[in-house]
Amino acid sequence: MPGLSGDDEGETVSGGGVARPVGAVRTVLRAVREDLFRAARDPLPRQGMLGWLPHVHVVLFALVVGLANAGEYANAMNPVTVPVGICTVLQAGSVALALFRPVPAMWLSTAALFVTAEAADGRIPVGRVWPWSVSGIALHTLVLLLLSLRVPTRVSIAALVITLGSGMVSAASPAQTHNQVLSRAAIAFATAVVVGASLRTGRVARDRLVEQEVLTAEERARRTLLEERGRIARELHDVVAHHMSVISIQAQVAPHLVAEPSDELRENLAGIRENAVQALTELRRVLGVLRSSGPEAEAARHAPQPTLDRLGALVANVRAAGLDVVTETTGTPRPLSPGTGLCAFRIVQEALSNAMRHAPGARVRVLIGYRPAGLAVRVTNSAPARAPGDSPGTGHGLLGMRERAAMLGGELATGPTPDGGFEVTALLPADPAEDTP
Repeated sequence: MPGLSGDDEGETVSGGGVARPVGAVRTVLRAVREDLFRAARDPLPRQGMLGWLPHVHVVLFALVVGLANAGEYANAMNPVTVPVGICTVLQAGSVALALFRPVPAMWLSTAALFVTAEAADGRIPVGRVWPWSVSGIALHTLVLLLLSLRVPTRVSIAALVITLGSGMVSAASPAQTHNQVLSRAAIAFATAVVVGASLRTGRVARDRLVEQEVLTAEERARRTLLEERGRIARELHDVVAHHMSVISIQAQVAPHLVAEPSDELRENLAGIRENAVQALTELRRVLGVLRSSGPEAEAARHAPQPTLDRLGALVANVRAAGLDVVTETTGTPRPLSPGTGLCAFRIVQEALSNAMRHAPGARVRVLIGYRPAGLAVRVTNSAPARAPGDSPGTGHGLLGMRERAAMLGGELATGPTPDGGFEVTALLPADPAEDTP
């Protein structure tokens, strides 16, 4: 651009590049500050390594080590001053507080360590515990561990820095030897933070994995349900389209069956045919999108939909696959509506598939009962003769059968039998007027 030198442009880009990291650092520091001053209740999670860490054990540890901490200072100071005694009690109490409110517990324990070291300054002989006692280090290590198990890693690191900073300030007295004790404390504190942060990261990852698995299972069930509904819709599309085509043809042929049809009759029949053709066109346009592409889908598109007339072929195929199947028919067989016949066939087909997958070697009985009010379908298998292998099914066949029965206004019941087998029973309306396309 005119008036803009290369140096100016480079400075602008550089400034923008620096601004982004600075903004990110400010965001992180703001989040750490908010977390470090958060006093909300945060109980220990009841899982993982914390399952064997009852609260009573932590309280007993705090009591025993707290008494040992007071004893260490009593032996070193002889006698213990009031501020030091109060701080040792507060530090032991911070461990119990860390079970429910880890952030305030960390501040309390750090403050107790700092005040204890400052109050004991000049009263502890050279070579004794300084700036912290071994028991005090153990108590604060447990507090940092309990903190790191529940807060983000950045907060745990900030707590570690604050603790070591307070120790370095307390150890600034030239009259004491503190480097060795402070370095050992730093190792203990850092180890607690690393272990706690690692356990928390693993727990969070497992929780997210479980949530993802639940979402995946729900999505798979939803997708399977939609696929089954789409399959039902495609089959009903063929049934309804067939009837609409028949209506159109009959309306076209009807005038030729009458010697001298009136103009009014011709007009009405023409209107019937026109409406049937329009309905058939709209039906194919709306439901045709449910069909899959490919040669197999095209072949299935022109194949007639199965009914109970093909039950014998279905049973023969299942027997050829090694399943012992017997069939029985009660009542007087009569023509069924296409929707009811298709639904009954699919229910028997799915029940036999489930028996082959989940009950190998079982004996299966298929009962078709013709009743005045409808059709009863019952498929019962005995207990499996051998352990089933890995099932290749989706696990939602029963859901599809319920969808089909409910679509026709029927009922379906499934459940185990007393002998260890399984039973599927469906009651379907046989009156064509009750079929719902």
